[in-house]
Amino acid sequence: MIDLRSDTVTQPSAEMRQAMANAETGDDVYGEDPTVIRLEALAASMTGKEAALFVSSGTQGNLLALLSHCERGDEYIAGNDAHTYRYEAGGGAVLGGIQPQPVPFNERGELEIEAIKRAIKPDDFHFAKTKLVCLENTTAGKVLALDYLSDFSDFVLSRGLARHLDGARVFNAAVKLGVEVKEISQYFDSMSICLSKGLAAPVGSVLVGSNELMLKARRWRKMLGGGMRQAGILAAAGIYALENNITRLADDHRHAAELAEALAQLSSFKLHATPDTNMVLLDIEPERFKSLQQYLADNGVKTSTQRWVMHRDVSSDNIDQLIGLCRKFDQRA
Repeated sequence: MIDLRSDTVTQPSAEMRQAMANAETGDDVYGEDPTVIRLEALAASMTGKEAALFVSSGTQGNLLALLSHCERGDEYIAGNDAHTYRYEAGGGAVLGGIQPQPVPFNERGELEIEAIKRAIKPDDFHFAKTKLVCLENTTAGKVLALDYLSDFSDFVLSRGLARHLDGARVFNAAVKLGVEVKEISQYFDSMSICLSKGLAAPVGSVLVGSNELMLKARRWRKMLGGGMRQAGILAAAGIYALENNITRLADDHRHAAELAEALAQLSSFKLHATPDTNMVLLDIEPERFKSLQQYLADNGVKTSTQRWVMHRDVSSDNIDQLIGLCRKFDQRA
């Protein structure tokens, strides 16, 4: 089975499972789990931040950031297709009384500075108080340029606002840019990182930021039921992922590029864009895609949308197999 639905479907390797089995544990709610402490210290060091917090998911990490930066009646600005706005069940509004203000992404996955400027509310009691601006990196596999991040950061700071990055796949961005992840995180006050996507851990994310912000986030995590006990078993997988699974993300990027190049030669396939990282985005008429999806399913390939995601469990042989299947489908079309 080749599963292209997401990079969340990866299975932990034998080496990662062994690290989990050998993990030293304690009670993390008491701050006594040594493996969790080590994961948090590692994440903080890699991102150049004072502190980190191990959380159950990227959704929880983003929500904790919203709740820690904002008070009830405040507002955060985010992309209209961003996870923090569209795909996380409205948690900031429902649980924090925080108003979202969506702004369109441009074709590069950026929030344009002028659009952010227009969205910031005046200091007037008729309006929610704008407090935070959120970016996402990567967005649909697109990487934000460092020059843009610098300009974005300078502008947001000039307006006295906080900066959060949904960095679910930020290591894909760092590998693509050929930089350490702290070259990206330096432009944000907080950043969430998923361990369970391309880094191939079975569960978990980390939120990084200042000591003060992480203390707030830790209190919110407890309130939201996110306090875990002998969580070192899970944290050990995160440590293994950060120490072993970053550079191999380049393999996923290469697979996406190879697949996209082959599909571009087929008459019944159209690409939405050239892949930046590990995602191939198709632009096929819905009925034809439905037919393609069924054909692939009949031949052992799982898809859910026209976003095909490469990950650790998709091998070079799998890419060759997938290209062969797509060629056969193209010949039938």
